[in-house]
Amino acid sequence: MAERLISGVLTKPDAALELTLRPSIFADFTGQAKVKERLEIAVQAARQRKEALDHLLLSGPPGLGKTTLAHILAKAMGANIKCTSGPTIEKAGDLAGLLTNLEADDVLFIDEIHRLQKTIEEYLYPAMEDFKLDIIIDQGPNARSVRLSLPRFTLIGATTRSGLLTSPLLTRFPMRERLDYYQADQLQTIVVRSARLLNIEAEPQGAFEIARRSRGTPRIANNLLRRVRDYAQVRGDGRITAALADKALAMLEIDQNGLDEMDKRILEAVISKFGGGPVGLGSLAVAVGEEPDTLEEVYEPYLIMEGYLKRTAQGRVATELSYKKLGLKPMAGNQPTLL
Repeated sequence: MAERLISGVLTKPDAALELTLRPSIFADFTGQAKVKERLEIAVQAARQRKEALDHLLLSGPPGLGKTTLAHILAKAMGANIKCTSGPTIEKAGDLAGLLTNLEADDVLFIDEIHRLQKTIEEYLYPAMEDFKLDIIIDQGPNARSVRLSLPRFTLIGATTRSGLLTSPLLTRFPMRERLDYYQADQLQTIVVRSARLLNIEAEPQGAFEIARRSRGTPRIANNLLRRVRDYAQVRGDGRITAALADKALAMLEIDQNGLDEMDKRILEAVISKFGGGPVGLGSLAVAVGEEPDTLEEVYEPYLIMEGYLKRTAQGRVATELSYKKLGLKPMAGNQPTLL
């Protein structure tokens, strides 16, 4: 099964490689300068007080480094980290097991925390505020509540959709940081570092060619680096130059602006099938054969950021830039024609 570059889904070998490419200290973490500065100060202050780090919520699009930062923070605090995700915590007992197995100053990392069930989420409130856990023993007339004391720990939550978090949970995070898309020069630094770790010979311009087509996302940059490496190994001399990277990415149907085949299908659907919009998310998802959540979380943010789509109260609308990208021009009656 082919790897999905844009969604950031990795095959098992690449998932193992991804771990080796993650920076483990702040000094190796590129980009997000203001976020990194604030977190370094928080870590230093907590260590001076000999306290656990305050609970932290990291938000932002997929692939920007939320999980990496969680591991860096745990290492900087000299603490153990235990990782889970919102969908895997199916009942209160799962959460209770995680919390009661924590030791003092440990870090509990919950990815996609917005997907926690609301009934389970409520167990987090006293755990985060008072480091207490209320559990129910037995059922019916014999049911009774028992309060357990927990060691002081740090909860780090990561979410791609912070708007879905309930207000009670959101306000219990003293620190909230949002990660933004990266600039091409920052991604070039990441690609150069990853190439060095993977023993790939990459020229600066070759690395920049990969970086500028990576949709501002380090995970995508690393994914593309591996695919360009394969192309260089089979069709070249193993060295990644700008010309070779351009050919490799063209083969992968990733254009000069980082748009792939699915991005163009989305723009074509909005323009050709829905007259340029507005079109609802559900209708658009059916038209391109993709899940609505994937469109909203993976593809749309970049298309909106780059000015190809607008999100309105009525739905998604194609911009003039979309028409130019596809070589079309809007006509009366919203019927596009070739330029």
